[in-house]
Amino acid sequence: MSEEEKNNFENDKTDHETDSSTENDIQTELENDFAKNLFPLIHEYKQKLSTCEEKLQRALADYQNLEKRNQTEIQQRVLQKTNQLMLNFIGIYEDFVRAKTALTNDEVNSEGLDAIIKNMEMLLSENNIKPIDAIGETFDPRLHEAVSTVEDDSLDEGTITKEVAKGYISFQEAIRPSKVIVSKKK
Repeated sequence: MSEEEKNNFENDKTDHETDSSTENDIQTELENDFAKNLFPLIHEYKQKLSTCEEKLQRALADYQNLEKRNQTEIQQRVLQKTNQLMLNFIGIYEDFVRAKTALTNDEVNSEGLDAIIKNMEMLLSENNIKPIDAIGETFDPRLHEAVSTVEDDSLDEGTITKEVAKGYISFQEAIRPSKVIVSKKK
């Protein structure tokens, strides 16, 4: 190979290396541009993901709250309907108690009624219905309904002296208040 050919070859080689270096520079610049464009895109999608996660958490919390509220409302409605049914049943129960009292006063055998009344009392107890003890207690407007007052200095003001009609509670709530006569000072 002649000197001139060697120089040409060297020049071609240098040109080729320069072309390769330029290609590498262009490739690096393209990659840097791509990366520069990619980072804001990644950041944007991270923000969107974060927003979606927050919305999902809020939606889940709302659903759980709704489910709890619905359960509470259902329980309250069932209790309300049960109490209404029991209140109607109490009227029948008291009729049986009055019939037994009348038969006993007339000295008639009331053993059959005793068994029925006992079953009725078990049904009331199973549904957590309890009579309100009123006589001698302090008047409580949540549990008692005053139908009259009696002047009596021997008792504290607001003491219940007589029960006119029995009251009943269900789970600490009066389904029918006791009708009572209350004492007052002269």
